[in-house]
Amino acid sequence: MHYYSLNQAMKERFGCKVYKLALDGGMTCPNRDGTIGERGCIFCSDVGSGEFASPACGNISRQIAQAKARVEKKNKGGKYVAYFQSFTNTYGPLPYLERIFREAMEPEDIVALSVATRPDCLGPEVIDLLAQLNTCKPVWVELGLQTIHPASARYIRRGYDLEVYDWAVRVLKEADLEVITHVILGLPGESREQMAETVRYVGQSGVDGIKLQLLHVLEGTDLAQDWREGKVPVMELEDYVRLLEDCLAVLPPDMVIHRLTGDGYKRDLLAPLWTGDKKRVLNTINQTFARDGVCQGSQL
Repeated sequence: MHYYSLNQAMKERFGCKVYKLALDGGMTCPNRDGTIGERGCIFCSDVGSGEFASPACGNISRQIAQAKARVEKKNKGGKYVAYFQSFTNTYGPLPYLERIFREAMEPEDIVALSVATRPDCLGPEVIDLLAQLNTCKPVWVELGLQTIHPASARYIRRGYDLEVYDWAVRVLKEADLEVITHVILGLPGESREQMAETVRYVGQSGVDGIKLQLLHVLEGTDLAQDWREGKVPVMELEDYVRLLEDCLAVLPPDMVIHRLTGDGYKRDLLAPLWTGDKKRVLNTINQTFARDGVCQGSQL
């Protein structure tokens, strides 16, 4: 079995290694400001899943410089994607969005703009803006779906129905934008089969890429209280890697796999603790995939 990694896709597309620069646009989320809810998704930290983003400030160019400085040893001579990661990055006044997005795209070594958002925060004027920017450099829109199962969506307080995701994918693709979907594996109550169903659905939804991540329990989230009460079982590393193989098997061979795992701040990580050892996690994934014949590289 083959899978098409982001690293390979970027080298084929841009001719070099491409590294994401996580940025903070200073926005919030309708699931936090009272529009939909006030406490956000149950797993979301107080930085809106932007643990590794540069500190929010109005000067995006300064954030980019700071982010480059942190990764310069890993990406000598490479290019970058400006990634607005924290909270909901289309949830703001249109002139402000246009200003920060254009500022982020301006440097020559920024080859693409990536905007993480919610499917229910994509009004026609926002999509028009993203489509305009897409004529300058590629624009990716990252949608936080997490699961297709209604009980899980209610538990994590996602705040929108699956039909909203379907609509967002359709209108974004009609605007010729690239779409990446985030999926969380290991949500309480979901079986391995249900997790694979979510991944299969994403693979058939028409998006260009997928991010797979194990559920993390972080201090300061509402999920942490449930975990302390024994309501949140966590996976062992070996089980997670086998689950990844199940998920890759149901995806189209040309779908770009943007992420196989993820990590949060070690100081806030409650469980599973093994995710804090990123080198061990990646080595285990690579070794298990090699043993089981799972290879990087498109079959096309």
